[in-house]
Amino acid sequence: MRTLQVVAGFLILFAVLLDAFEAIILPRRVTRRFRLTRLFYRSTWQPWRAIGLTMKSPKTRESFFSYYGPLSLLVLLSVWAVGLIVGFALLILAAGPPTIPYPTRFDFLTTLYISGTNFFTLGLDEVVPRTMLGRILTVAEAGMGFGFLAIVIGYLPVIYQAFSRREVAVVLLDARAGSPPTAAELLRRHAHAQGAEAMRQLLFEWERSSAELLESHVSYPVVTYFRSQHDNQSWLGALTAILDTCALTIVSTDTSCTKQAQLTFAMTRHTVADLAQVFKVPPRPPNPDRLPASELLRLRETLTSAGLRIRSGPAEDKKLAELRAMYEPYVFALADFLAINLPPWIHTKAVADNWRTTAWGRISGADGHELASPSDDHS
Repeated sequence: MRTLQVVAGFLILFAVLLDAFEAIILPRRVTRRFRLTRLFYRSTWQPWRAIGLTMKSPKTRESFFSYYGPLSLLVLLSVWAVGLIVGFALLILAAGPPTIPYPTRFDFLTTLYISGTNFFTLGLDEVVPRTMLGRILTVAEAGMGFGFLAIVIGYLPVIYQAFSRREVAVVLLDARAGSPPTAAELLRRHAHAQGAEAMRQLLFEWERSSAELLESHVSYPVVTYFRSQHDNQSWLGALTAILDTCALTIVSTDTSCTKQAQLTFAMTRHTVADLAQVFKVPPRPPNPDRLPASELLRLRETLTSAGLRIRSGPAEDKKLAELRAMYEPYVFALADFLAINLPPWIHTKAVADNWRTTAWGRISGADGHELASPSDDHS
């Protein structure tokens, strides 16, 4: 019986410590089939997502989803702590009472209490170990509890720094590409004298932002579940808008930013494909089609009327379809898994940017058109 307790205790400790090491310290994707963290998120996100999708109000639904990321992080840390306490409790139970005779019944519940006081370094007199083995286990668990607390204190700021860097890039698209961002708005708003150079610089910055997002979200997948501040913005929506813009720029324009569009497309496509692999969501074509022929025609007419020279024809249509097939199945699969709405290629009606709306009133844009009312605010 004691052998079984020792084996079980060591297995639990090894599983928890390995999982925490891979999730917090190891800066690379882990491909092992079974992981405690992956099991935890799979078993909690699916029911959370199912409940959220039953909510009719988009604002309420997004608010509900926004709680999952931070809350799951706290629960995961608690699961690790409980696992370590249970593992040491089994070892203490196998080692026998710390004092002989022991004043109370020495069973698993008692050793859980002893293990808990050791882990959180409470130092209560009634569980002071008197045997050598008991002292070794007490020191080991107290040291591990102290180290665990130190790692957690260092872990949380890293998570929120990664989230903050991501959101800065997403928010900066607001005035440049609309809310939510679309390829049509991004290109139309850069149809001015210095627009090509401004677009090249923007795509250069997003090449780097996509690489940073890939690195942070692969190392710390929990950041993926953190939602943006506005209901109509998301990191996945921003990546999709950038990919749409790059694909259209590569196919339909011939400007100084075409080469940069190719580089940004490659990096951003790499990001969405790798994240789909991390979450094990197989790519599948969007349903319905995000850019049917009628919308593609309207998109080109809009950009042409804005002063952009847009190439069109069967060859361009074929190449655009090939580029879309390289990333749309991945962003659609991720959007479905994470319950995130993808932005369209072009808005069907005028939409107010987030920076133009407040809870106290509405303002007019530079073109004189009145914008959204407070009831339509997404902030």
